Amino acid sequence: MGNLINRMMRKTNPAVYSKKDSHMKRTLRIRDFLALGIGTIVSTAIFTLPGIVAAKHAGPAVSISFIIAAVIAGFSALDYAEMASAMPFAGSAFSWISVLFGEVWGWIAGWALLAEYFIAGAFISSGLSTNLQGLLSSIGFNLPKFMASSFGTKGGIFNLIAALAVLIVFSVLHHSTKGTAKIENVLVIAKIIVIALFIIVGITAVHAQNYVPFVPAHHVNPDGSNFGGISGILAGVSMIFISYLGFDTLAANSAEAKDPKRTMPTAIIGSLVIASAMFIMVSLVLVGMFPYQKYAGNAQPVGWALRASHHVLTANVIEGVATICMFSALIGAMMAGSRLIYSFGRDGMLPKWLGHITKRGLPENALLLVTISSIVVGSVLPFTFITQLVSAGTLIAFMFVALAMFTLRHREGKDINEPDFKVPFYPVTPILAFIGTLIVFWNLDSAAKIYTVGWFVLGMIVYFCYGIRHEEHAKQAKK
Repeated sequence: MGNLINRMMRKTNPAVYSKKDSHMKRTLRIRDFLALGIGTIVSTAIFTLPGIVAAKHAGPAVSISFIIAAVIAGFSALDYAEMASAMPFAGSAFSWISVLFGEVWGWIAGWALLAEYFIAGAFISSGLSTNLQGLLSSIGFNLPKFMASSFGTKGGIFNLIAALAVLIVFSVLHHSTKGTAKIENVLVIAKIIVIALFIIVGITAVHAQNYVPFVPAHHVNPDGSNFGGISGILAGVSMIFISYLGFDTLAANSAEAKDPKRTMPTAIIGSLVIASAMFIMVSLVLVGMFPYQKYAGNAQPVGWALRASHHVLTANVIEGVATICMFSALIGAMMAGSRLIYSFGRDGMLPKWLGHITKRGLPENALLLVTISSIVVGSVLPFTFITQLVSAGTLIAFMFVALAMFTLRHREGKDINEPDFKVPFYPVTPILAFIGTLIVFWNLDSAAKIYTVGWFVLGMIVYFCYGIRHEEHAKQAKK
């Protein structure tokens, strides 16, 4: 028993990851990471969640939900920035926690991220599909119901457009990281332009009475969730926290960064600040255009609000460009997910063929697994439920990283490189990051928390039945 516990708690030497990840090509610059971060954060969520959260939880105060989520994510982003600067390894929290806390804790943090990335591709592709179908229906083209939605949703069996979107991104990522970065840069610039266009045009249709009362009175929804008041705002925070997923995708790709000690902090913090400003402005304009009740069950509120305000051409242009630009978020999620799965294979925690790197420096097998999972999950789970599950995985990883900051500080300049960026107001910032993410997690729907527990039970079964028996460092210890 003692030997088993020692193996579970064994900490990975950071030099091991530095050596293994050296096979990946460092080609990404600050502007590439900024585009990747903004492209992933400002994803499907900005065109869908403001309306959904306003109608279900927060009313006009949805902008407050976004602000609170941004502040909490900001504390975590600062932790991520120092971690990525000190340890620019593929796999982000999985690798960091394995170094700082030990094998079993690294597995738990990585398993949380695995849930996030297995589902994130499905979430983004589902939103992309919804927006594209809304655009197509405006010109009289509608897919048959059985291939328009996920299984059991509005008569759907298989979401065809979501599956095709995932396959297109797989084709892009399969070629090269540098080429993907160029595509990402173009898509992000186009996305920023259409968001600015919506804000400018939408302001002309804002009616002040739609903001009153800004924080509606609290009541409990039929499904048991909260609407209005502080409880409704916090419930909204939990639902939209997926919006700030993107900076974790940056950390997952830090093994491919040029000058990571400087690149990673700038990109992580910069992308979060820019994206947060966009979310807040879009949500304020959206709830000002129409009463928040109008957005109930509407997964394409931006296009709907513009059309209902007689800006049909603008709506079509924005939805057309925005739908194409959603590929930038899908690229970021699938790219980061493949690097996480690669890191599991690299360590032998999952089959080693997942840790295979091609001559072009790409984790091809891991990318294929992410592609398959995104298609399968997106075809089975409904859009709003996927949102909650992705948030749960992200929040657990953020809590691990916040706690790990205290161990990191004691090892910096010793066996871990001294980072160029240090979290300000340490140790207050990591404490606030942990408390904030814990509160957000606590306000998730009960179903999401139950399924999260089930996911971790499965994770521990995989760990004890496979991971601990095949873990690469354990093999080396026996030699």
